[in-house]
Amino acid sequence: MSIWGLIASASIVVQLVMLTLLTASIFSWVIIFQRVRVLKQAKRIRTEFEDQFWSGIDLSQLYRKLTQDGRIAEGMENIFTSGIKEFTRLRQNQNVDPDAVMDGVQRAMRVALYKEEEKLDQHLPFLATVGSTSPYVGLFGTVWGIMHSFIGLAEVQQATLATVAPGIAEALIATAIGLAAAIPAVIAYNRFSASSESLGASYENFADEFTSILHRKVHVKEGGAV
Repeated sequence: MSIWGLIASASIVVQLVMLTLLTASIFSWVIIFQRVRVLKQAKRIRTEFEDQFWSGIDLSQLYRKLTQDGRIAEGMENIFTSGIKEFTRLRQNQNVDPDAVMDGVQRAMRVALYKEEEKLDQHLPFLATVGSTSPYVGLFGTVWGIMHSFIGLAEVQQATLATVAPGIAEALIATAIGLAAAIPAVIAYNRFSASSESLGASYENFADEFTSILHRKVHVKEGGAV
């Protein structure tokens, strides 16, 4: 009547259900640890970049610092470098209208913003799927196991508790594994979704603020600011 003994004596369908849930749980934990690392790094990059950006450093100098030695800009850095790169490229053409410059800058930053939000939301749908379906998959295994047990009871002359208990116990293990897979996935999904939305909102706010700064720069004429 040990746990391993009950699993070993379960029907092949229940064993497959348990194996599926166990695999989903393992992948969920891998994703959880990976998402913790990614979100922690994104928050660190945001904090460090904002400290540099609002310190009054020259924007060209900050751009060179972020892209020197083949360094890849990430998170909020990527939004900044995409915007300033497009701004510089369009400003080199004297025939480009200031509004056209700003349209190009906004498009470039919007593309970078979507890419960064995609990185933040990566693999979250899998956690949501595991969290929502695992209890039902486990319940299916339990129902199948109990049905299998009652079919076996029909073959004996006298049914006792000792005859029924092992079959029901092995069936309930599937539900337990389903809940064990679903609960961490749901908690992690809610936590990561909130963090991702918070970072995404900060990215959008920065893009708006940076657009305003570049808007003032591009509309400065010889006679002063417009």
